[in-house]
Amino acid sequence: MTTRQPGPFPWSRGRQDAGDVQTTERGAGHAAFRGKEAKEMQQLVACADALCLRDILPHGRFIGASDIRVRSCSSDPRKCRPGDVYVAIVDADGDGHDEADEAVAGGAIAVVSERLLPVRVPCCVVADTREAYGQICQRLAGQPDRALRLVGVTGTHGKTTTALLITAILRAAQQNVGVTCSLGYSDGATTAAAQTATPPSHDLARWLAQMVTNGCSHGVVEVSSDALATRRLSGVSLDAAVLTNMRREHLDLHGNLDNYRRAKRRLFDHLKPGGFAVINADDVASHTLLESLHVPLITVGMRSFAQVQATVLERCVSEQTFLLTAGQECVPVRTRTIGDQFVYCCLSAAAVGLVMGLDLTTIVRGIETLEYVPGRLERLECGQDFSVFVDHAQTPSALALSLHAIRQVTTKRVICVYGAAHWQDMEQRAAIGRVAERGADIGIITSNNPGHEPPLQIAHDILDGFRNPAKAHIIPDRQKAIHWALSEAQPGDTVIITGKGDELFQTLGSREVHFDDREVACRWLYGTQPKLVDRESTVTLPFRLGPEWN
Repeated sequence: MTTRQPGPFPWSRGRQDAGDVQTTERGAGHAAFRGKEAKEMQQLVACADALCLRDILPHGRFIGASDIRVRSCSSDPRKCRPGDVYVAIVDADGDGHDEADEAVAGGAIAVVSERLLPVRVPCCVVADTREAYGQICQRLAGQPDRALRLVGVTGTHGKTTTALLITAILRAAQQNVGVTCSLGYSDGATTAAAQTATPPSHDLARWLAQMVTNGCSHGVVEVSSDALATRRLSGVSLDAAVLTNMRREHLDLHGNLDNYRRAKRRLFDHLKPGGFAVINADDVASHTLLESLHVPLITVGMRSFAQVQATVLERCVSEQTFLLTAGQECVPVRTRTIGDQFVYCCLSAAAVGLVMGLDLTTIVRGIETLEYVPGRLERLECGQDFSVFVDHAQTPSALALSLHAIRQVTTKRVICVYGAAHWQDMEQRAAIGRVAERGADIGIITSNNPGHEPPLQIAHDILDGFRNPAKAHIIPDRQKAIHWALSEAQPGDTVIITGKGDELFQTLGSREVHFDDREVACRWLYGTQPKLVDRESTVTLPFRLGPEWN
């Protein structure tokens, strides 16, 4: 993708524009700058609004030039245009260094790399090109983080919900807020579906710049551990960093627990001077960071002593009420989403609001306007005499949290539809089976997103976690599994459909077919009515919902 410095419109630039290179005698002997090519490079005209790469990457080693003037950059060699600076990135898709020649052929006037490359344009060698790419993108975007009060949210569970709650609280305070999270991106004026929870560096820079252009005072960014590990937040400084919790998850991506925790901790390195952190004091892994963080810190909790606390007063299948306490103030809060995990998300969001100078009344008003979060313990009410929830839980710990919340408000049986995705390893699948066997009275193993893997093989791996496999029901067809679970439910039961949440597609082989758990369940509950349950509410979420919600 290509990132460009803002012109009359962000990212606009004609193809005739080009950056320039300042050559030196030191680089004149470089093999890539002999004869006609070197003269042509020296003749490139400097643009008034171009940036000096040496200012952006002061520790870079410049070869073939004393500095490189940059107006645009790209990390995709196939999309390089004349005047781009190509950044060679090593990631899961391959080594960008091997494609530098293609980028130069496409018009790249310089290369940023982690090693010297035999190309005919100047090079800037840096320790980490992912870090460099983010810094370049943010500088070309005009460093929008300087014009925003920016909040970053990370954690194993609750990132998306916390990000939306912070957004709702700031909106209740009459602030214009932009947000990027796994449910979508909003720049305060337009919205778009999210491909990843945290956009790539060039997209993140573009969305932040558009927030500034659209008059946003605040921005909220959901930050995944993958984004932190791959340095997508490079060049971004935060006013607040929120860590919801840290569990034993995503080890397939990070290799081990230490690497995962190290990636999460990196969020706090992005704090601006005077920025603050929010930590869950009840979470053991998060609590271990308290002594090592040398930044202003505010703690939240329900069991441990914390600066912002909550006590659950009442909880039923349709709502819960808790007492929010900060200092000498106590205010009751009623939410339609239930469970301790949601209370923790509310606490973290409230802590951000308090430090940003908002009063508790405004904070509670913001929390209560967020009536539901799509696919996060989302309750379906279609006139049935039992409860139905759709939840995104895909990992063992997420499933355990959801089942625990449901068990607390269910008078009779818990019926759980669940599965595992093709990307989950055998250990995770077995753990999902153990959790479901213990937490549900009736469990139906079905297909989440099997990809090319046989659904029965995934079901077999899940059964490896069972103490009594005979208890399990296996229905590979997800629609049939949901229908069977609903047909088994009796008054007082709760059916929870997990694994996909707000997802609108199912991956079968190489195909993505439309599949929405909420739509399938509601159609069955309504009989022959194809229309989803009415979802009008008193709040406008920061994303426009798709046509399937109309």
